[in-house]
This record gives sequence, C-alpha cells and structure tokens, in this order.
Amino acid sequence: MSDSAAELVAPAAIPAWKRALGKARSNPTTLAGALICLAIVLAAVLAPWLAPHDPAEQDIISRLQPPSADYWLGTDQFGRDILSRLMWGARISLTVSLGAIAAAMVIGGAIGLVSGYIGGKFDLFVMQVMDVLLSFPSLILGLIVVALLGPELVNLVVAIALTAIAPFARVARAPTLALKERAFVEAGRALGFSHTRILFRHILPNILSEVMVMGTLWLATAVRVEASLSFIGLGVKPPTPTWGGMTRDGFENILDAPWLAVFPGIAILLLVLGLNMVGDGLRDATDPKLRNE
Repeated sequence: MSDSAAELVAPAAIPAWKRALGKARSNPTTLAGALICLAIVLAAVLAPWLAPHDPAEQDIISRLQPPSADYWLGTDQFGRDILSRLMWGARISLTVSLGAIAAAMVIGGAIGLVSGYIGGKFDLFVMQVMDVLLSFPSLILGLIVVALLGPELVNLVVAIALTAIAPFARVARAPTLALKERAFVEAGRALGFSHTRILFRHILPNILSEVMVMGTLWLATAVRVEASLSFIGLGVKPPTPTWGGMTRDGFENILDAPWLAVFPGIAILLLVLGLNMVGDGLRDATDPKLRNE
C-alpha cells in the first residue's frame, strides 16, 4: 500500500487544528492569557540573568524590608529578595506542572486510545480502574503519593501525573469509540492495515486536538496542586524557593509584612488565570458547536 493511497484512507486533521489555532489567536482573551504565560515562562527561563539577587542569599540586616528601589518586592524574614525567589520558584512550578501533564497525556492518552479501540470487557475493566482514580480529589491523591514517596521533585511529578491520568484516558477514549466505527477505519482494516497503524496514524491525529486542549486546562490544575502541596510542607525542600512554600512562610508575618504572602499568591493566581484563559480559548476554537459563532 503506497503512502498516497494511505492518505486517502484517513481524513487530514492538521488543517482543522491550524484553523482552530487561527481562531484562538483572534480571541483577545486567549491572547491575553498567552502573554501572561509567556511572561512567566520567560522570567523562569531567564531567572539566572534577570534576577537582581541570589535567591538563597541571606541578609539579616535587610530582613522584612518593604518594596523599595533595592528590593522591588521586598525581602523575607531571612533578608532574601522576594522578586528573585519568585523568578526561581517559577521554574519549580513550571517544571513540575509540565512534566506531570506531559506524562499524564502520554500515559492516559494511550490508555484511553487502546481501551476505546479494543472495547468489550477490556474497556470496561480499564474504565472501572480509571473511575477509582477519579473518585479521589486531585489534592488528596497527590498528598497520599507524596507522603508515601517523600517530598522530592520527581515524586511531585509522579503524584500530580497520577491524578491526571484518568481524565486524559476518558478524553481520549470517547472520540476513539466513535472514530473506530468510521468508514476510513473500516477501509483501513479492509486494506490490511495493522491495528497499531490504524491507532497511531489514523485515529490519534483526529483526537490529538482534544487531548492537547485538555492538557492546557489541566496545567492550571497541576500548578494549583503543586502550590498546595508546597504550602503544607510536602513540596520541594527548602531552601529551594517554591511559590507555595513562600506563601506558607509569609503567613508567619502576615500582619507586619503582608507582601511575603501576597506576591507569591498573585504569581500563582496569574499563572493559573493565564493557563485557564488559553485553555478556554483553545477549547472554544476546537468545539464544532462554537466554530460559527
């Protein structure tokens, strides 16, 4: 079977995805969210060059300084610069969130794809296992995993990824159930295509947009879960700065130095807001019911 003939079997999904991206770019809300996310990503990536101070350098003489020309966002109880720690802390939030959601997309997407394609008792069993995972709130399941494995960076990624596998499996399974009955899949079977080729060359491209949109939305959840775990002391160990840990430390001086908790909280709010704005825009752009609105 030639490649040109194979292309006639499955509908092209890339043009539809490009059209969706074009529509998302024309949405002011989506653009605003993308700019917020881009600014935070650039601050994290360029932290070694943009941060005005060493995030771990302590200066007791300058402790609990309010925002000033020397310390734009003030200092904490050890005299460390808040702005520098926020920039370096963004690296932890982004690394954990992106790593966890990428793993959940691959694992959960593959589970949903295979389960929906095979169907029958296998699909029933797999979805029941996913339902068990879905029955646990994200924070509680993440807390259990981190408490068992220990508060390390890799363990945080594993914990958050485990909370997101079931939703991605569900999102990948639903369109697979519909697509496997389509004419182009039946034609592929009639032409002798292997199940692997049908799954990953003809069905996967047609569900990839839904999985990617889900990933954008779940990034915001991953950021919140990571910050929550750090807030209760199950995040990356000090002195590595994390937004959740900085917020927790700031509560000890909330009355005399409110900026310690306020600025990390604003950073978490902005990142979650930006990710939700981008995710909502992509979801609307890929929803067939909203394409003509």
